[in-house]
Amino acid sequence: MSVPARKRVVLLGATGSIGTSTLRVIAAHPDKLELVAIAACTNWEKLAAIAQEFAVPRVGIFDASSHDAARRSLDAFPAGTTLYRGIEGLEQLAQLPEADIVLVAVVGTTGLRPALATIAAGKDLALASKEILVLAGKFVMAEARRQRVRLLPVDSEHNAVFQCIEGHATSDVARVILTASGGAFRDWPDERLALATPADALRHPNWSMGPKITVDSATLANKGLELIEAQCLFGLRPEQCHAVLHPQSIVHSLVEFTDGALLAQLCPPSMTFPIQHALLYPQRAPGADQPLDLNRLFSLEFRPCEPQRFPMLRLAREVMEAGRAAPAIYNAANEIAVAAFLEERIPFLGIPRLVEQTLQTVPICDPASLDEVLALDAETRRVATQFLNTR
Repeated sequence: MSVPARKRVVLLGATGSIGTSTLRVIAAHPDKLELVAIAACTNWEKLAAIAQEFAVPRVGIFDASSHDAARRSLDAFPAGTTLYRGIEGLEQLAQLPEADIVLVAVVGTTGLRPALATIAAGKDLALASKEILVLAGKFVMAEARRQRVRLLPVDSEHNAVFQCIEGHATSDVARVILTASGGAFRDWPDERLALATPADALRHPNWSMGPKITVDSATLANKGLELIEAQCLFGLRPEQCHAVLHPQSIVHSLVEFTDGALLAQLCPPSMTFPIQHALLYPQRAPGADQPLDLNRLFSLEFRPCEPQRFPMLRLAREVMEAGRAAPAIYNAANEIAVAAFLEERIPFLGIPRLVEQTLQTVPICDPASLDEVLALDAETRRVATQFLNTR
C-alpha cells in the first residue's frame, strides 16, 4: 500500500483527552497529517474551535440537541462547514472517500458502528475505545481480516505490545504483560477504600484522562478490559495475558517469548506517543513530546496485582475463561456501576459488587450476530440498573 504525502485523518472523539492528544500530534506534523473530519458527543463549541484551528470542513455531533444548537450557530464554524448528526453521521464520517485513517476515541460502545463502518470502507482503523473489542471483538476482528484493513491499537499498553510483537510469530509469544499504574488509590490502605469519593478517584497520579477511564484505573477494570482486548487483538489464550503494577507508567507493556527473553516498550506517560505511532505507522518521526531522559535518575518498580484488592481484575480473568458473551456483560455492568459511583449513588467498593451481581444473573450466551451482541448489552444494562435502583 502506498503512503500518501499526508495521511488524511478522521477523528471521532475530538474533544476528549485522546482527541486533545491527537490534535497535538497532528499540529506537530502538518506535513504528514491532515485533519479532514472531527466529531464529538455534545461539546459543539469546542468542535467549532478545533474546526477553525485546523480548517476542518466536516463536523459530526452525536447528541441531537447539541447538533441543533450548532446548526443555529453555524457562523462559529469555518465557512462551508458540513454538519453531521447522530450515529449515522459518525458512520458517514468514518466512510469519507478522502480519509486514509479513522481514529475512534468515542467513550464506551458508541464507537462500535463507526468502527465497523471504517472497516467496511477499507480504511485503516486506529482504535482507542477498548470497549468495542470487549463487546464485539469476534465480529470486529473477523471483518477486519475479511476486508484486509489494518487495526492499529492506540491504548498505550496495546500499542506497546504491537511494537514489541511486530515481526515475531504468534507461536513464539509465551505471554504479554500489561502494566497498570494502580490509579489514584494504589497506595491507600484497604480500609480507607470504603470512604473513597469520586473526587478522590479522579486524582490520577500519572495520566490526564476522562472520568470513566480514570475510575476504571482506580478499580483496575481498565486493566481487565485491556487484558480481554489483548487476547482478542493478538490471538492469545487467557493464560497468556497478565498484568503487573508499575507506578511510574514508563514501561507500557512487556512481551515474553518462548525462549524466556522479554521485550519492553518504554516512553513517558503521554498518549501522544502511541497515537503518533498509530497515525504515522509504519513511518516514524520526531515526537510531539520529549522522550525519556536516561541521564535523569529514575527507578522502575513492579508489583503484583493482588486479586483481593482489585476484584475487578479478578472478575475480568473469570470472564476471559468463561468466554462467549461474558466480557460484554462485564463491560456493560461496569459502565453502569462507574456512572452510578460518579453520581454518588453507590460507594467505590460497590462497583465490583454490582458487576459481580450482574455477571451472576445475566445468562452467558454465545451471540451469533452483532444484533444479538447489542441486545445482550442492552439487557445487561437493564439488569444492572434494576439492581442499582433496588439498593
